[in-house]
Amino acid sequence: MQVPAPLDAMVQAIRRDADVISARQMGRALAEDLGFNRPDQALVATAISELARNIVVYADHGEIELTALQQGDRQGIRIIARDHGPGIADLERALCDGFSTGNSLGLGLPGTRRIMDEFDIRSPPGEGVTIIAVKWQLR
Repeated sequence: MQVPAPLDAMVQAIRRDADVISARQMGRALAEDLGFNRPDQALVATAISELARNIVVYADHGEIELTALQQGDRQGIRIIARDHGPGIADLERALCDGFSTGNSLGLGLPGTRRIMDEFDIRSPPGEGVTIIAVKWQLR
């Protein structure tokens, strides 16, 4: 199996709503530059919005890192969302539709997992959350 080669990474600190918007715009622009079609550009932007919003609401601050990937003849975008908040006590439940510890519909994490091609979440107790999600360009 060939490991994707990352290209230059872009990082957006996430502390407030304006940072969520900036990260979303940065992701959409990267997807467009890589030749993603409009629906996939929207999916990338949506995933970034959900992940960044969770940082603002649950962790107070963190970052979104975006990296263009090249694997053979296909391109992709890797999104890494990191925070040093309290973490997620029950990952299994957090990934189920409708579960929320806040005032939301509980669709953000499970929805993000569905719209991305790869999704990994880690949340050691008390050490925050790291989510890695990848969207590959359809050819």
